[in-house]
Amino acid sequence: MNLFEFALKMEKEGQAYYEKLADQTDLPGLKTIFSRLAEDEQKHYAIFQRLQAGQTAPDLQQSSTLDQVENIFAGLPLPEVASKNLAETLEAYRYAMKVEADSVALYKKGAVEEDNPKTKELLLRIAAEEQRHFDIMENVFHFANAPNQYLADAEFTNLNQWHQFGRDIDS
Repeated sequence: MNLFEFALKMEKEGQAYYEKLADQTDLPGLKTIFSRLAEDEQKHYAIFQRLQAGQTAPDLQQSSTLDQVENIFAGLPLPEVASKNLAETLEAYRYAMKVEADSVALYKKGAVEEDNPKTKELLLRIAAEEQRHFDIMENVFHFANAPNQYLADAEFTNLNQWHQFGRDIDS
């Protein structure tokens, strides 16, 4: 299996996975994040389809998903009052982070092995976008996992700020 075949498979599976996460959450903000990540994966799939067919790939427009995530997170309820579903999907978020990290590594490796400078540049840009996807999923994971974090000794911290752990919101 060559790089393009493997990339097509990964992007299609990534899209299906993010669509599944979007369907499983009852928080509109997370549903939006996962839906946009699925759209990004579909764009990557279309690019790899064209490359596999020997066509020139269209310019990869930088995804706006990361730019909009901060605003979406600000509108989410605190993790402890969010849906029970959110806390139960931590393992799904970990898995998505692993897949994104594997994608970054694959595309960087493919870029090193690629002779065509345009294709090499495209692979590096897709790797960078997959890295942003990883960052988004890492933030979702930390948001969902915040209620599971605790301090062993309250003497050395300010517990009044702990309820906002993982969120950049003034209390």
